[in-house]
Amino acid sequence: MTSRLRGRVILITGGGSGIGAACAERCAEEGAFVILADIDHVAAEMRALAIGPQAVGLRLDVREESDWTNALEEIEESHGRLDGLVNAAGLLRMGNVEETSFQVWREVMSVNLDGTFLGCKHVIALVQESGGGAIVNLSSVSGLVGGHNLAAYNASKGGVRLLTKSVALHCAKKKNGVRCNSVHPTFVETPMVEELVARSSDPQRTRATLEGQVPLGRIARPAEVAAMVCYLLSDEAAFVTGSEFVIDGGVTAQ
Repeated sequence: MTSRLRGRVILITGGGSGIGAACAERCAEEGAFVILADIDHVAAEMRALAIGPQAVGLRLDVREESDWTNALEEIEESHGRLDGLVNAAGLLRMGNVEETSFQVWREVMSVNLDGTFLGCKHVIALVQESGGGAIVNLSSVSGLVGGHNLAAYNASKGGVRLLTKSVALHCAKKKNGVRCNSVHPTFVETPMVEELVARSSDPQRTRATLEGQVPLGRIARPAEVAAMVCYLLSDEAAFVTGSEFVIDGGVTAQ
């Protein structure tokens, strides 16, 4: 590993598991101090302990604006700076437009889109004060192409994609040194996908179906997504903003 994030403080939502946890591990390996934020505080703390002294867990419900303001006040008091944010907290609920209840719709939106909006809105000032940095928003290939049974998830992740571009252009216009990009993975070996497979009537067949949709013939590993996120947080991506990065094994090439 290089030390391209040495001295930087990175906040990662959904850090207790899945892609968020993988991003925290990779950023720490690259020299950053990582703050793993999660509604499951215990999971975040356990992950932070596993990473080592350059990591800490933090309870954060991304749906609550007061949680964001409190968390950022704590980060500023404890570390005096923030150099990057990874909005990795996410929620998947299956269902077509007719069968999706308004309650489920709002639940998905509140985590995937509202949570990302609140993160972007509130971290910009602190990252700017730190001399600039980067925001990386986890979208999905489902934010680029539709699925008949992903009405709420499609809409939320598509919203993340265009919110990212708006944030990037806003920051560029302000010349505040803050970049913003989105990452669009396909199926990834995370608890979210594991739950999807386990809850199906035929888990083995469901997993084979997911793998069969990927030209490379397998589900992505969290570390593969984390590698892209780490690049976008680093100075190597200094001229990259408002862009979308697809990690899908060729799914959208078809």
